[in-house]
Amino acid sequence: MLISVNPKAGRSSPRQRAEELRERLKERGYQVELGIDLGEITARANELRRNARLRALVGVGGDGTAAELVNRTEPGTPITLLAAGTANLLSKHFRWGSTPKRLTETITQGRLLTIDAGRANGRLFLVMVGCGFDAYTVRQVHAQREENYRQGAKKGAHISYFSYIKPVLKSLSDYKYPKMTIEAANSESETVASDARWAFIFNLNRYGWGIPLAPHARGNDGRLDLTMMRGGSVFQGLKYTAFAQCGGLHRILSDVVLKQAKTFRIVSEAEVPYQLDGDPGGMLPLEIETVENRLTLLVPERSRQF
Repeated sequence: MLISVNPKAGRSSPRQRAEELRERLKERGYQVELGIDLGEITARANELRRNARLRALVGVGGDGTAAELVNRTEPGTPITLLAAGTANLLSKHFRWGSTPKRLTETITQGRLLTIDAGRANGRLFLVMVGCGFDAYTVRQVHAQREENYRQGAKKGAHISYFSYIKPVLKSLSDYKYPKMTIEAANSESETVASDARWAFIFNLNRYGWGIPLAPHARGNDGRLDLTMMRGGSVFQGLKYTAFAQCGGLHRILSDVVLKQAKTFRIVSEAEVPYQLDGDPGGMLPLEIETVENRLTLLVPERSRQF
């Protein structure tokens, strides 16, 4: 067993829980290595997997931690997660939990599950991509987090939902909702819309605190799911959120488009940021493709499929 700890994940330091997990696994007879250097521990995971000696690589962190591990390891590397992030979308989806005791049971009794991933401008993502307002907010949150960390404020380097309050208010004031053009392709390219102001691409149906923005997204269908909105204002955003929260009723709105495709291309004449699994990604343009059967996850025996 390998345990990779993200020391900046979530609301507080996850190191104590990682060490408890290590002791519990040792009691079950596993050889356990724990580290915080991503380069070293993922290289070790690749080596052990090639030699058929790796039960799983455990990420102690959030969705960004899981995505980083997947991007640094070879296909087929079994990964599981001790939830220690802010949103923990992946962990909630597969019911991994956040306690060492529960994850120990998953590791000893769980099963391997292979699902798709997405690739955005060459980088794998596991849950979703967001373009526009939410990515603009994510950039500000993480910039403040890194600044706190550089200044030695270790507690300030950890974020919670409260960390988003000031950036959200600033985004509501500053963001201009520039237009995006989105092309979706299966066999032939198709322009979905030329005036999208919000765009999300999902591999799994998870966003925020549980908003069902992509009700039909499945991790094993060889497709990614687009949810796109045309309205460009705070009021429109509140409308989309309210309708989506009510059982996914945003799908009945005339200015909302839901579409499945293997690949997407998103461009804009303005500077529009994007985020991958809750971490800043960069600026458009963005090329997105489905990577079938890329993820191998160690999940609870009774975990949901997709």
